[in-house]
Amino acid sequence: MTDLLIRGRVLSFLREPEGVEDRASYRFEEDGAVLVREGRIVAVGDHAAVRAQARPDATLADHRPHLVMPGFIDAHVHMPQMQVIASYGAELLDWLNDYTFPEETRFSDAQHGRRIVRLFLDEAIRHGTTTVAAYCSVHKASAEAFFEESHARDMLNIAGKVMMDRNAPEGLTDTPQSGYDDTRALIAAWHGKGRQLYAITPRFAITSSPEQLEMAGALAAEHPDCHVQTHLSENHAEIRWTRELYPQARDYTDVYARYGLLGGRSLFGHCIHLSDREADAMAEAGGVAVFCPTSNLFLGSGLFDYQRYRRRDKRLRVATATDVGGGTNYSMLRTMDEAYKVIALQGEKLDPLRSFWQLTRGNAEALSIVDRAGTLEPGTDADIVILDAAATPAMSIRNERVTTLAQELFLLQTLGDDRAVKAVYVAGRSAKG
Repeated sequence: MTDLLIRGRVLSFLREPEGVEDRASYRFEEDGAVLVREGRIVAVGDHAAVRAQARPDATLADHRPHLVMPGFIDAHVHMPQMQVIASYGAELLDWLNDYTFPEETRFSDAQHGRRIVRLFLDEAIRHGTTTVAAYCSVHKASAEAFFEESHARDMLNIAGKVMMDRNAPEGLTDTPQSGYDDTRALIAAWHGKGRQLYAITPRFAITSSPEQLEMAGALAAEHPDCHVQTHLSENHAEIRWTRELYPQARDYTDVYARYGLLGGRSLFGHCIHLSDREADAMAEAGGVAVFCPTSNLFLGSGLFDYQRYRRRDKRLRVATATDVGGGTNYSMLRTMDEAYKVIALQGEKLDPLRSFWQLTRGNAEALSIVDRAGTLEPGTDADIVILDAAATPAMSIRNERVTTLAQELFLLQTLGDDRAVKAVYVAGRSAKG
């Protein structure tokens, strides 16, 4: 494979920014380049200096004047829900019963699963997302279809078969033993194959019996390098029902802790209504609260207190995500726009540098994959997005008055969508553009 030299205005983050003036938190080259060799980044910096390291026959991809950044990371998304996104009028538990569960029963048809996975990954890439943490359906074949397609595209993705043995329709449940057996087989087949990573995935405490959560905890102990993903404290009715089902637990978070599911690779979708005790317990264990703003607003679940979790003495790790199909857009740009509004409604602001850190390096750190994704550091995988702040007429006219990098990022976040994503590279190969 020949070298690929990607030229443009190169931006990547070195750490979490402390504010819009924190220039030490990122690397920015006005005329920069990223050198890619065999799917990995081998150099980044000033164009002339990087070009000098390229082989003579290197292919040049000149994206000036656009921004060159790490690909976006979506920390919580439901692949089977593509055809129920934008369904009207439900809160969480009604959403599951009226839309999600009927839709997911269709994934007993393996061919249907293969079609939706293909379209889902197409859509993610079109919006500049190169890594997702995805829920499949309860059917083992749905996870097999996901990993087969992801592996064929050489994407770095995290996914798992949902484990769900109660409070769901017939035909959409497994058993504690079958959920364990299917998950174990999928881990053996796919975890670490190419760029694929597995997440042990009990949907949430309401749809898993104590016996199934015990099995999920056993899997987590047997495979400590796998992720765990589930839902936590999204909706008041959900919390009440969970407390009724698990009366011995101190609170909702304690349910997962009791079964060995609260750890440094545990991803908890939503976490809107955590008590201080729960936030402390999650922080001490290294768990991740996944902020899904478009979903939380659409389903009326509540406002995630991003700033509270970030400034606590026991600081909670946070990621951001679309949560399609409860979430209403595949775009991480749109997601961070809604995150800004959620935080603003609570009297604070999320600056644009921190927003773009969050959807790249920040999410990579939260998902424990920063050594492979979320940055443009040499040695990492070459997942790269090219962004155009003048992609639409409205963006173009606004962009005429932009004078700083922070303003440009805020414009992209506020007005941008898939049209602002001019090109995408996955493991150094063109996937869009």
